[in-house]
Amino acid sequence: MVEKSADILMPGPDEPVIAGHAGTLPTAADTEREFAGILADVVHAEHVPPESHFFDDLGANSLVMAQFCARVRKRSDLPPVSMKDIYRNPTVRSLAEALASLAPPPAAAPAPAAPAAPAGGTPAPAGAAPSTARYVLCGAAQLLIFLGYSFVAGMATARAYEWIGSASGVVDVYLRSLVFGTGGFLLLCAFPVAAKWILVGRWKPGEFPVWGAAYLRFWIVKVLLHANPMILFIGNPVYVMYLRALGARIGKDVTILSHSVPVCTDLLTIGAGTVIRKDAFFQCYRAHAGHIQTGRIDIGRDAFVGEKSVLDIDTSMGDGSQLGHASALYRGQHVPAGERRHGSPAQPTSVDHIRVEPTRCGTLRRAVFGVSSLLQLFLLYLPLAVGGIYMLFAEVPALRGRLDAGTTLSTVPEFLTDTLAVSAVLFFGGLVVGLALMFAVPRLLSLAVKPDRVYPLYGFQYAMHRAVAGLTNIKFFPWLVGDSSYIVPYLRRLGYDLSQVEQTGSNFGTEVQHETPFLVSVGSGTMVADGLSVINADYSSTSFKVSRATIGARNFLGNNIAYPAGARTGDNCLLATKVMVPLDGELREGVGLLGSPCFEIPRSVERDTRFDHLRTGDALRRNLAAKNRYNLRSMALHLLLRWVLAAVLTGIALACVDLYGTLGHVVIAGYLALTLAITAGYFILVERAIAAFRALRPRLCSIYDPYFWWHERLWKVPDEWLEVFNGTPFKSLVWRLMGVRIGRRVFDDGCYITERTLTVIGDDCTLNAGSKIQCHSQEDGTFKSDHTTLGSDCTLGVGAHVHYGVTVGDGAVLAPDSFLMKGEEVPAKAEWGGNPAAPTAK
Repeated sequence: MVEKSADILMPGPDEPVIAGHAGTLPTAADTEREFAGILADVVHAEHVPPESHFFDDLGANSLVMAQFCARVRKRSDLPPVSMKDIYRNPTVRSLAEALASLAPPPAAAPAPAAPAAPAGGTPAPAGAAPSTARYVLCGAAQLLIFLGYSFVAGMATARAYEWIGSASGVVDVYLRSLVFGTGGFLLLCAFPVAAKWILVGRWKPGEFPVWGAAYLRFWIVKVLLHANPMILFIGNPVYVMYLRALGARIGKDVTILSHSVPVCTDLLTIGAGTVIRKDAFFQCYRAHAGHIQTGRIDIGRDAFVGEKSVLDIDTSMGDGSQLGHASALYRGQHVPAGERRHGSPAQPTSVDHIRVEPTRCGTLRRAVFGVSSLLQLFLLYLPLAVGGIYMLFAEVPALRGRLDAGTTLSTVPEFLTDTLAVSAVLFFGGLVVGLALMFAVPRLLSLAVKPDRVYPLYGFQYAMHRAVAGLTNIKFFPWLVGDSSYIVPYLRRLGYDLSQVEQTGSNFGTEVQHETPFLVSVGSGTMVADGLSVINADYSSTSFKVSRATIGARNFLGNNIAYPAGARTGDNCLLATKVMVPLDGELREGVGLLGSPCFEIPRSVERDTRFDHLRTGDALRRNLAAKNRYNLRSMALHLLLRWVLAAVLTGIALACVDLYGTLGHVVIAGYLALTLAITAGYFILVERAIAAFRALRPRLCSIYDPYFWWHERLWKVPDEWLEVFNGTPFKSLVWRLMGVRIGRRVFDDGCYITERTLTVIGDDCTLNAGSKIQCHSQEDGTFKSDHTTLGSDCTLGVGAHVHYGVTVGDGAVLAPDSFLMKGEEVPAKAEWGGNPAAPTAK
């Protein structure tokens, strides 16, 4: 079916954010009396005074008030209540007065100017039963395609090694490595282009069911694009040219910094001089109710799309328009020329998100930068990589001679000794060398880029800035030391200004990124959860500059936050998960901020302060010392586990090399597929073993509770390999093996689940790329977790975030980039959207 445009009502300063009931609403006095009775039942009190503050007087928290909202929404005789209404009107009387004065909404609100809805697809018949046979056949076809691709890649690699190995002298090895590396790179880049034009032709707006023949063609093109080495050139004019080859209509001087690769490129139009920032989604497709829907995204000239923003299908932006960070355009939304929008869904703002002056950056500069980047790759990096692998086999005693057909197979002791020696040198040697280079080289390169000075794009300073960002955002090291005291000296050595740190043992999570680490300041006593992205570089279509981003003291930052330089937040702030950090208005201090655009909430509530006595004095010293010891053991354990996998894969590689002389190319061709299967099985087993093969249970505890330390250990189990299974039936199988109670025929295009055994997902759900189900929360020193349940046929939009304690009814839809807060109950067939999420206007 073709979905209707779902535009959430845009709230004014004193308006609720959700659709009201048509018809006559009860009086304020009646509403107040009913609200008081419902709230008294929720908080287990005999009576709730109408002037009592929900949080300060009654001691409620957001989870309790979410339960109150859910009960109110079940009463058709009462106006519906959202969490934003709760925070704006924190007493029964003020809430009743605000909602009782709400006029019934018009029957049909005028839609904004927007592109036409897709007309090229054939809607699926209503109520068509999903096909298990089609699901199984699609998975089998995907597996065969993967195995075939692995076989061809292995055969090509083996033949290339033989050819390079027959070279005479270092120069000949270099030249042959150059030819193979360059040819392989060009072939890997050209193959997705050819596959797209052969299998699909031109993408058109439309719709087709998942798991069918049309979907299989779509999946092949998507996987090839995502595995494409051209993603190394994101932020480079070469990448823009590549998207043009795929059918995208892109003007001159466009800068794309996002690693989210658009798939349906014929439906993408980007005008000259536009900038698209990091982690923005503009895929030109989405999954909805078991179907793939494709639609246009039209961006005008000199437009700006901010970091961590989402452009849904059938959206458009006029010339000179802007969409701020952590914002979204829902299907059918349009930003008029010259206007600015922010929020999820987007609404008008006066904030100028282009915060750097333009400078001269002509076509010649862009061409020279692109050509020089390709020459560096072809003449330096690829020959070194290809030739280095050859030299590894040629010079290392454990490998020399193994490929010779006349060499006898090694004995078991020799094989084990070689495996342990090679894997230890590669793993631990790479760890030490990588750490040394990461601490030394970026500090030297950063000297070329001065703070607050405007530089043209695609010059020497731009290259140095990109190199610093790449070298200092390696994910392995924050993963290793995150969620412990040891990430503080790591970040400080990397370049962060961490002031006089108050160690908590959980100052930063395992995922933190930045543009440059040398211009990040974090105040004393601040704690940061996973997913922080510090935006301390600004870009226009011709220029960039780096600036200091400062996070105040005694802050707490939730998950998945983009924090820009110039943010209007000071000391003692709570920045909730997915909040849009403000760039305008007064400096916020001593408050909490929630939503996109953000609004103020209490800094903390009674439940979040019950463990504060453990965070000071002797209790803190004892608990912190114990946590540090436990975290050290966790780090050592996970390093050991990673090395064990490296040793296993090294052993398989050596076995393949041993057998190469006997069985030839077949063993090399099978290595890639075998590696993926072993990696997945190994980490599934590791995670279940750490959890003692038992399901997690809901908890409320201090971060100094040993249970929390154990939970942190569980988070460290690597899961990047999960992305390989996106869009296949095998993703559901993997989730099931990891403990998720997941139904049949679930389509998962890139969802991430933090606590697998606390999550329930019904049959035929549709989970979009970038969506997340997070069954926990940490606020200051308090950790909370609970179950989250999605009914059958639910859809999570692109970038949607579902918190803990949530129940989503059958057939419900959560719009892109929405944040469904803890404790919410979404009725069956409902459509919710926004940050925080609320029912949308139909």
